[in-house]
Amino acid sequence: MLYIGKYDHAQQYFTLPIQTNQLPQSVIPTTYNNIGLIYNRKGEYDKALEYYEKALHIDMKSLPPYHPSLATTYNNIGSVYDDRGEYDKALEYYGQALEIRMKSLPPSHPSLATTYSNIGSVYNQKGAYDKALEYYEKALNINMKSLPPYHPSLATTYSNIGLVYNRKGEYDKALEYYEKALENEMKSLPPRHANNNDKLTPLVNDQVLEKINK
Repeated sequence: MLYIGKYDHAQQYFTLPIQTNQLPQSVIPTTYNNIGLIYNRKGEYDKALEYYEKALHIDMKSLPPYHPSLATTYNNIGSVYDDRGEYDKALEYYGQALEIRMKSLPPSHPSLATTYSNIGSVYNQKGAYDKALEYYEKALNINMKSLPPYHPSLATTYSNIGLVYNRKGEYDKALEYYEKALENEMKSLPPRHANNNDKLTPLVNDQVLEKINK
């Protein structure tokens, strides 16, 4: 429902059962998170934070301190601050999500890779490229252990690492990772899939293209 753009309909779908007291208390935090996600997708960040914080408030009272659901809500709050460009706040909440996931999940769990990748993305946007690489490589190590060899998430991580090297001006390294991403996508996606043509190309700037053509 969220993925076809019918946000208002989805919002009503999740909000109405709360307003009419049709939900058991145990699922209300998840519903608040879903409503927060809708507001985040709509770009209404203050409303997204309002609902994520409602979910967090309930979960902090009802769950153990390192429950994975708490990590999910911290991650969601971090994503709002990330989207707003408030990178230090994003790192604060992503860091709390990471702490919980490190204590509650196996060391090669994909959710840990997601959190490392989120933190890497923030550092990339802050221009802290070495820190970005540190976290992207942690995500890559987990994904290589926990996912099939040509899983699309591996392509995304390779592409993210390539982008960092691109921004650092290390174009040979950027090409190395872009090519890994492209190889992965060509083997994991149908031949006519849009990503094969559109996703990676915009990340390769003119200076990288010059190296390709030499």
